Amino acid sequence: PPPLSAMKEKNPWHTPVTIIITVIGVIAIVALVTVAVLQNMPLLQKYKYGIVLDAGSSHTSLYIYEWPAEKDNNTGRVEQKHSCTVDGPGISSYASAPPKAGESLRACMREAEEWVPKKRHHETPLYLGATAGMRLLDMENKVVSDKVFEAVKGALEKSPFSYQGARLLKGQEEGAFGWVTVNYLDDRLKQGLETTGALDLGGASTQISFVSDNYDGSESPSNSVTFRLYGNDYTLYTHSFLCYGKDQAQRIRLAEHTQSGPKIVADPCSHPGYSETKKYSVLYDSPCVSDRKPQGAPETFDHTGTGNFQECQEVVKKVFNFTKCKYSQCSFNGVFQPILQGPFGAFSAYYFVMDFLNLTDTSITLEDVKEKLKLYCATPWSQIVQQHPKTKPKYLAEYCFSGTYILTLLIDGYNFTSVSYSDIRFIKKIKGSDAGWTLGYMLNLTNMIPAEAPDTPPLPYAGYVSIVTIIAVTFQKDKYFLFLQSEC
Repeated sequence: PPPLSAMKEKNPWHTPVTIIITVIGVIAIVALVTVAVLQNMPLLQKYKYGIVLDAGSSHTSLYIYEWPAEKDNNTGRVEQKHSCTVDGPGISSYASAPPKAGESLRACMREAEEWVPKKRHHETPLYLGATAGMRLLDMENKVVSDKVFEAVKGALEKSPFSYQGARLLKGQEEGAFGWVTVNYLDDRLKQGLETTGALDLGGASTQISFVSDNYDGSESPSNSVTFRLYGNDYTLYTHSFLCYGKDQAQRIRLAEHTQSGPKIVADPCSHPGYSETKKYSVLYDSPCVSDRKPQGAPETFDHTGTGNFQECQEVVKKVFNFTKCKYSQCSFNGVFQPILQGPFGAFSAYYFVMDFLNLTDTSITLEDVKEKLKLYCATPWSQIVQQHPKTKPKYLAEYCFSGTYILTLLIDGYNFTSVSYSDIRFIKKIKGSDAGWTLGYMLNLTNMIPAEAPDTPPLPYAGYVSIVTIIAVTFQKDKYFLFLQSEC
């Protein structure tokens, strides 16, 4: 046999080219692993922002949203960064002094300037959407309504943000965007899961929106809104009841009480011992009841409480009309509604009222809920005031009615049963963001939800790195075994 030195000379693994290739292979493996590690290291994130003002009937709120700048337009999750409640009433309350509507927004706009990084101010879209309070004012006096909008526009245009307009939302839009918000925050749209219905209650209107297998939009098309989101088609049923927010419903109920122009109103929806002098002119100062004002009524009436839940329920039911329906089925006032389906999220005044009453837990039976409301309404007014010293008497006086109204609206109005009532969740926030129409509105205007599902590569980056690494390691391993065999 040839000497060992001769075998070594013939061994191809000792050639310079082979050594260089081997070294390059090792370097490639190290580079791939390094890149994979660096990819998973946290980087300094850049964000974009959007601002929406919700000009409701009782107050205005400002919301600031944030999302990753490099994931604009389909993959970046939008989250609420900050909210600010404007001092004072809703902008519709400034009908007699429109400029004050714009002035009222200044403090919250200054907060927004502090929360949004200065370098992002000029590119941050700013929207204002007005809801039922302004819808009522627009019905009552469009000239004044336009002046209020002009004042708001003037104030917002002075901000450093990219002002995109102030507009009056239709009730259907309010309902639909609330549905989008709830399902976007719950990640139900992106994953194509069963959706959650949306129940929104404000001061002047209320909305119900949900997807039902029994509704294709052919019956009562005006209640139908279609969406294509993340590659899925949705036919949404939605309806907004103007004048059926809790504040306007209270007016309608008291209007029923005062048709004869009495000087004293004994109210079963107010606590025993409650007494307040109220003006007829103030009670009937709304398009929801203005045509019912009794002729020759005195200037004021004494609003007193008797605190009887059962009687309150009967009085509240008179707010609704259950007698007419030209469709296969209705909710109330002759409005079509398909069979309820799926879970529901109830937010805004639904949450705030039921949270105050400690009734947000829908796992307890309806009978227990009614029993607790019965005890609450029967509690003497002096005791209620003593138990809640930090709450204004004006609001305290309304919780018995509001709780009763919510139950009546859900059960008698929308047809929830003692069984399906447990499908409702009373919610304020979802994953840190307020439930409501504002996020859905901004997502729509900024095209942040794609119609089609984002394209996904056949192999994610991490998988690609792993496979290349395995191939490279295997290649080096095979060369090593060949080297051992040649040595032998």
